[in-house]
Amino acid sequence: MQILIYAINKFAGVLTTLLIIRAILSWFVNPYQTNVNSSLYKFNMVIIQITEPIVAPFRRILSRYNTGMFDFSIIFAFFAINIIAKLIVKLLIFAI
Repeated sequence: MQILIYAINKFAGVLTTLLIIRAILSWFVNPYQTNVNSSLYKFNMVIIQITEPIVAPFRRILSRYNTGMFDFSIIFAFFAINIIAKLIVKLLIFAI
């Protein structure tokens, strides 16, 4: 059971790290104006492809509200990952 809890925490940590990297890269890489052959662009596209299934539902929910030019979906995804991981760990500990 310890290994499963460790794996859940590590997986949540990797996902949150990828979300942070995506947020930081969004300041520097514009996918519409960047050279598509650059390694930074390719890295950014890989990060987006990995994290988009997590971010997209929050973006759909937040599109109903006028948030201006700010995209808060990454922040909500970040919190959701951490809350869900902690909830799963607590349920596993409770099941023991």
